[in-house]
Amino acid sequence: MKESSKLFVLFFFLCSLMFMGCSPIQKEKHTFSIGDKTFLLDGKPFLIKAAEMHYTRIPAEYWEHRIQMCKALGMNTICIYAFWNIHEQKEGEFDFKGQNDIAAFCRLAQKHGMYIMLRPGPYVCSEWEMGGLPWWLLKKKDIKLRTNDAYFLERTKLFMNEIGKELADLQVSRGGNIIMVQVENEYGAYATDKEYIANIRDIVKGAGFTDVPLFQCDWSSTFQRNGLDDLVWTINFGTGANIDAQFKKLQEARPNAPLMCSEFWSGWFDHWGRKHETRDAETMVSGIKDMLDRHISFSLYMTHGGTTFGHWGGANSPAYSAMCSSYDYDAPISEAGWATPKYYKLREMMMQYADSAQVIPDVPAAYPVIEIPEFELKEVAPLFDNLPEPKLSEDIKPMEQFDQGWGTILYRTSLPEVKEGTTLLIDEVHDWAQVYADGKLLGRLDRRRGQNSLVLPSLQKGTRLDILVEAMGRVNFDVAIHDRKGITNKVELLTETDKKELKNWEVYSFPVDYDFAESKKYAEGEKLDAPAYYRATFELDRVGDVFLDMQTWGKGMVWVNGKAMGRFWKIGPQQTLFMPGCWLKKGKNEIIVLDLLGPEKATVSGLKKPILDMLRAEAPATHRTKGQNLNLKGEKSVAIGELTAGNGWQEVKFGKTVAGRYFCLEALSAQDGKDNAAVAEFYLLDENGKPLPRQHWKIEYADSESTSWGNFTADKIYDLQESTYWSTRDGDKYPHRFVINLGEDVKVSGFRYLPRAEESYPGMIKKYKAYVKSTPFNF
Repeated sequence: MKESSKLFVLFFFLCSLMFMGCSPIQKEKHTFSIGDKTFLLDGKPFLIKAAEMHYTRIPAEYWEHRIQMCKALGMNTICIYAFWNIHEQKEGEFDFKGQNDIAAFCRLAQKHGMYIMLRPGPYVCSEWEMGGLPWWLLKKKDIKLRTNDAYFLERTKLFMNEIGKELADLQVSRGGNIIMVQVENEYGAYATDKEYIANIRDIVKGAGFTDVPLFQCDWSSTFQRNGLDDLVWTINFGTGANIDAQFKKLQEARPNAPLMCSEFWSGWFDHWGRKHETRDAETMVSGIKDMLDRHISFSLYMTHGGTTFGHWGGANSPAYSAMCSSYDYDAPISEAGWATPKYYKLREMMMQYADSAQVIPDVPAAYPVIEIPEFELKEVAPLFDNLPEPKLSEDIKPMEQFDQGWGTILYRTSLPEVKEGTTLLIDEVHDWAQVYADGKLLGRLDRRRGQNSLVLPSLQKGTRLDILVEAMGRVNFDVAIHDRKGITNKVELLTETDKKELKNWEVYSFPVDYDFAESKKYAEGEKLDAPAYYRATFELDRVGDVFLDMQTWGKGMVWVNGKAMGRFWKIGPQQTLFMPGCWLKKGKNEIIVLDLLGPEKATVSGLKKPILDMLRAEAPATHRTKGQNLNLKGEKSVAIGELTAGNGWQEVKFGKTVAGRYFCLEALSAQDGKDNAAVAEFYLLDENGKPLPRQHWKIEYADSESTSWGNFTADKIYDLQESTYWSTRDGDKYPHRFVINLGEDVKVSGFRYLPRAEESYPGMIKKYKAYVKSTPFNF
């Protein structure tokens, strides 16, 4: 070999070592373990700087680009969930190919010198349909999800073993890049059951994940409820939180353990009918800097949110609220993979904390973006003219009992004679229904608003009743994940003197599969003010990323070239759908739109920028009508007191137990002496001092709610999210009041109150009065 060639090879080898630094070299085996107040990689201190993103929310063709974006940000690790329900969409049929090839994603990360934190569930939350659990579990009527239910554990083990076959050999000790594996997910917010967590731990180990540390994540208020001695404990919290307060209890419990924020929330997710969520970039960067200065590892959730394509968006409850298709999350890397101003601010700071051997590459160029001129969808297939074969059922049953996982379902029966004023009661509507009599629309029912009944006109005997129900996404958090779709119980006709349950149903299933949508009988026609499929083709002379403009459409789903792109709903805030250029073709492309409402105009165009913050909700989301004022004159309070300033939960005992259905908290002053009042979470306590269920709570009144710069309505006090909160409007002065309808008469002995998580706990209430009544308050 010539001398110059030898020097070149040596130079290349040294450069490779510098580039890799502490990065995983493919096939080279390493150790990852727990040391004294630090993680250890090959016996040396290692700070995890993780970027969370999800392979399911990124086209497989773009995985490598997004991984490179995270590396250029200064991260050394990618944190991912494994989504059970996308891998086992039918019981016993596992899919790890193409878009679902999670092992290929991990190998791409390793190719670019990035480690993996794996979070295989079985439950993952993630604003994903049913928190990642497969819908078919709900076919078992008595199943208890996330418990020691024998069937649930059996199916969990089968799934985890499949994940093990794909990923266990990618642990760092075997030449891969997986350094940690999570057991369950935020279980302390769900239940207290250490036996269950131990069972999941053993299932994870049994799947082959035995070589790297196993960890469990939770909130600072819940991590000890299910903490196992042999698992690493990590804490989840959001931008602006008081870092020291979040880790205080963990440091007391485990003074020599390494600290990690396993989810540092960069932004937040969007709901249909609510304002687009954003979080301040400077506050996010400051929080990460504080953790780096304290040698605290972190995972930034999300670094890149991406898109919840198809029907995979989840929902929150209480109150029911479905997620948008965009999972932009106000993350540093936008939905389309662009570097945002938040990205560059974070990158600038992260470069100052790079390891001595770490080389942070240049930011990769974004993919090209195109526009698509407006075109019309002229082929129409009315839904009611394209009914599939019906299934017969004497009783109403949810969608799952007809072996349908997602989409829309039609229940049809014949009515007896109906007198005007009779109420049609549908128990329960999951999630959005349209009711027809002989093809005429009578009304719509929206689960978000608690609607489940209609007052009927006079109808003749034999009138055909159609109830068309769209499943908008299964709840992904708390016990409401047992979220069966369609009509879950029964349908009744109610008069002042009688009630009659309707029977003998024909049931028609409309799944979300492209093949089902494509096979309809299309014919050229005008747009309809009724449910219908629309189809067209459009020509492209070049491809690129684009945002499909759905502003003129009502409510439904879109497929392009056989790919399910996501949901649209005219109420917003999302008005566009991200269309990756890798799924488009030069020449002819096909688009199908299912619109359950009917469009204003059946046209689509492609924009270069998304529309994620155009809200066209039917009514304000606040809980006070114009001119409404709560009158507490003559009402007797059950407690008067003063809260102590500080972060974290506080508990108030009344010293007696009172019964009632309506609760009012009157905040008289703030700890900081200012006008603002805020509550992050709020519980009432039963006669034994235990938190009462909140599933059927409803805010009857709130004197002030801030909605101009965020979603700070009063229902945030029981939305199960400690980082969201009720906040009053700027300038509205104390006293501040909210009234809760508890849904039934209960016994109350006190309450628990959580202020905002920031260091100065802004808006924290000081003096208060509490009221409990069996009858409604006066306004």
